[in-house]
Amino acid sequence: MFRLNLGPISGYCDGLTRRHFLQVGIAGMASVSLPQILRAKHDSATSKNTSVILLWLDGGPSHMDLYDMKPEAPEEYRGIWRPIRTKVPGIQISELFPKQARITDKFSIIRSLCHHTGDHFAGAHRILTAKDMGVGSAAIDQRFPGIGAIVHRELGARKRGVPGYVGVPYAASVGQNPGYFGGHMLGAQHNPFAPGGDPNAPGYSVSSFNLGQGLTIERLEDRRTLTKHFDTARRAFDRMGIVEAMDRFEQEAFEFVSGPLARRAFDLSREDPRLRDRYGRTHWGQSTLLARRLVEAGVTFVTVLLGGWDHHWDLQAGMERYLPQVDDLVSALFEDLDARGLLETTLVVMCGEFSRTPKMNDGGNGGPPRSMGTPGRDHWGEAMFCLIGGGGVKGGQIVGATDRLGHRPISRPISPSQLHATIYHVLGIDPKIHLLDPSGRPTPVLDDPTPIAELL
Repeated sequence: MFRLNLGPISGYCDGLTRRHFLQVGIAGMASVSLPQILRAKHDSATSKNTSVILLWLDGGPSHMDLYDMKPEAPEEYRGIWRPIRTKVPGIQISELFPKQARITDKFSIIRSLCHHTGDHFAGAHRILTAKDMGVGSAAIDQRFPGIGAIVHRELGARKRGVPGYVGVPYAASVGQNPGYFGGHMLGAQHNPFAPGGDPNAPGYSVSSFNLGQGLTIERLEDRRTLTKHFDTARRAFDRMGIVEAMDRFEQEAFEFVSGPLARRAFDLSREDPRLRDRYGRTHWGQSTLLARRLVEAGVTFVTVLLGGWDHHWDLQAGMERYLPQVDDLVSALFEDLDARGLLETTLVVMCGEFSRTPKMNDGGNGGPPRSMGTPGRDHWGEAMFCLIGGGGVKGGQIVGATDRLGHRPISRPISPSQLHATIYHVLGIDPKIHLLDPSGRPTPVLDDPTPIAELL
């Protein structure tokens, strides 16, 4: 990418002071003018009107207990639950997913996603950035931008006046916020906007838009207060002139917090109570409903944090608590998007940083067997699932297969790069794009920019 240093800017609404950069594609730079570059960037952002909802199962859910069950395997492998038939012949999923079983024609399941690490940090970095780069429990810092940040830089928001990238209620990976969802070398302006709070709480509202100390959404009603608060930043923008035309993301943030769009998008009370019930009156369910409202309002990339999947023991209690919630929110989301005519323009992706061991442990965690409850499963990166649908992706497909015990793919292994390439393809972004690394060297965003053909 080409990076233009626009000098220091102070008074950002998040309270940070940082140098500000504009980055555009490096290809053909010698033969085009700046207005042409800007026009091409705008055209690419409007060539497709697709958005993404990423349901992030932080902690690593087991493929063997959700979407790749092995009922013929020995008991210590097959687990506690049995598969059920679904709407699509030949596709079976957990018996704890009866609602999803009725809509398997609307999504597909990748059963052969793998990255070969059982380290939480390494796995999350590989899934969210498509890069290894030595990240792991001994070196946890992010070393490449997350996919949502790259999408935000490439496309911005689908509608003027809303942020392009939102984490509901915030984005986090392995306990880090924004973790590997962040903009990294692209800059903090490409981090996800985090509304916070609990969307399932009565009267949920966004109490603060992170605009600075003492400024809340209620005070946005006072335009004089808003004007005073932003006065210094606006003068800086005015002095720079071309920045206002070149980098629209900060403008969108101003418009978002000073206009009515935010209140409407985040006001879940506008939804039919019966629809809210279908998503589930839980933190997860209402967060997912909020994600749908945000893409409907024009947000391009929304991630929903569904954490707590590190089930080394007492797997039964964890699955029987979480899987019915996932069944509610996934089925409601696909049906809701379809009913609103949004399914063809909204890609839904659900995965975690890795899976769990096909063979269950003894439930003791170093103590007597079952002393910690029912057996659990440990870390596993050799095979995992990803649910994907909408956005023009084919539904009712199974991509890849694992061996009879669920250890490894025996057909069509899929890498995180290929998953990212598929997402970029759906969004209309060239998966062969490059970024400049901190040393100024062009670096491909994806090591393998090949989309998953079976889904397209």
